Amino acid sequence: MNFTETFIKRPVMTALVMFGIILFGIAGYRSLPVSDLPNVDFPTLQISAALPGATPETMASAVATPLERQFATVAGIDSMTSSSGIGSTSITVQFTLERDIDGAAQDIQNAIAATLRRLPPGMPSPPTMQKVNPADQPILFLAVSSPVLQLSKVDEYAENLMAQRISMLPGVAQVNVFGAQKWAVHAQLDPSLLAARRIGIDEVHAALQKHNVNQPTGTLWGKSQAFTVKANGQLMTADAFRDMIVAYRNGSPVRLGELGDVIDSVQNDKSANWIWNRDGGQRSIVLSMLRQPGTNTVEVVNRIK
Repeated sequence: MNFTETFIKRPVMTALVMFGIILFGIAGYRSLPVSDLPNVDFPTLQISAALPGATPETMASAVATPLERQFATVAGIDSMTSSSGIGSTSITVQFTLERDIDGAAQDIQNAIAATLRRLPPGMPSPPTMQKVNPADQPILFLAVSSPVLQLSKVDEYAENLMAQRISMLPGVAQVNVFGAQKWAVHAQLDPSLLAARRIGIDEVHAALQKHNVNQPTGTLWGKSQAFTVKANGQLMTADAFRDMIVAYRNGSPVRLGELGDVIDSVQNDKSANWIWNRDGGQRSIVLSMLRQPGTNTVEVVNRIK
């Protein structure tokens, strides 16, 4: 090999090496995970309970305290915090990193079952539990609004259709709803009208529970067919609630509309969200999405879109 051949082959080899480095660099760059923080899955559980109409003090003393006392018997708890509001309470239990999250969830579920008898009987459902990661942040916010539909109808589409469908997507861990506006009927009772008819709040509460039911009552058997008889007492509008009989006084029925105002409203009218655009602010329902640990953020967002 002479000097001319050596001089020609060296640039060729250098070019091939650089080309190989660039090729592997591009391939490695495309497979890098999109995350600024390390993937740390803290064994954390969040327990939620609801008692409509209860004050924060009642939720803390009658709901949160019995649950916390029972949770304290579970092994491996690192910290436990609770937050109580009007009609709801939330307890966050974080375990040590050595504790298995599935075993901890089973222990917490057993503790909830052991506490049910000590909780208020008026709770619409038992406390619920879900696995959470306090280090996670929402990867996408979605605001749902409409210039023509009522906000309660928009909330129905957002929570019952969109949120449930999005939560089924691969990589989506949880979908939270902010500014929920679930439809509800509010009975604003007048104390003077109650006192004039000698009717207590407990009577009104019992009447609402008794009348607003939907249950089977029996079966009619024929020669060739059988029919199920169903007592449809489900009241769906404020007008239907106004005509509901609360009690009888002096042989005459006292209806709910005679004791105050009965209006169509939402469950929580003290919470709201707005979305701002060129036309100004507009009320909306906001959905926030959390991704599962170990998933690619960009891929999950593209699936949601």
